[in-house]
Amino acid sequence: MYVPAAFNESRTEVLHSLIVQHPFGMLVTHGKSGLDANHLPFELASDEGELGVLRAHVARANPVWQDVADGDEVLVVFRTADAYISPNWYPSKHALHRQVPTWNYVVVHAYGRITIKDDEKYVRGVVARLTRTHEATQPRPWKMSDAPSDYIDAMLEAIVGLQIDITRLVGKRKLGQNKDVPDIEGAGEALRSKGQFEIGDAMLEEAAARKPK
Repeated sequence: MYVPAAFNESRTEVLHSLIVQHPFGMLVTHGKSGLDANHLPFELASDEGELGVLRAHVARANPVWQDVADGDEVLVVFRTADAYISPNWYPSKHALHRQVPTWNYVVVHAYGRITIKDDEKYVRGVVARLTRTHEATQPRPWKMSDAPSDYIDAMLEAIVGLQIDITRLVGKRKLGQNKDVPDIEGAGEALRSKGQFEIGDAMLEEAAARKPK
C-alpha cells in the first residue's frame, strides 16, 4: 500500500483500536490455487505476540483452509470508513479554483503468518467470544446455550479455525492532512451534513489538532 508520510498511521494502539471497532476484514491469501480473498469477522488478541493475534473461522466447505499451509504469509485488510470529497467543499476552491476531487479513507493492513486450527475447542472459543462481543448491544443477547447442544455441535463441526500471528501493521488515515485547516474543516462539515460522520468527525479532529493551542 502506498502511504505518503502525511497519511501514515504507525501507532500500534491506534491500529488495534481501529481493528476492534471494525472487525470485518478481508483475508488475502496466495495458496496453491493462487490469489484468493475471503471476508470474515475477526477477533483481535492485542496482548498476545509482538503485535497481536487475529482469530477467525471459515466454513469447512471453504477451500481456503486447505489451500494455505501453516506459516504462510497472509494479509488482512480492515477498511474502517471512506468518503468522496468534492472540491466544492474547500473554501480555497472558491477563491483559487485549484482543487480536484479525492477520496478519503482509513485502512489498516495486518500482515502475518497463518495457522489452521481444525480443533473443536478452538473454534468453540472463537465463536463464543465473537458472539459475546457482537451480541452485547442487543436487548436480549443471544448465547450459544440458547440453542440445543447437538445443533451447536453440528454447526461447530462445519467450521475450521484460523489464527494469524501479526508480523507487521500498516495504517493509512487519509483525512486531508495535506490541505489547509479551513479546507479540512469545510470538507469535514460537508460530510457530517450528509450523515457521513465517521470520516467527517475524523477530519474535524484532524483540523482541530492542527490549530495553534
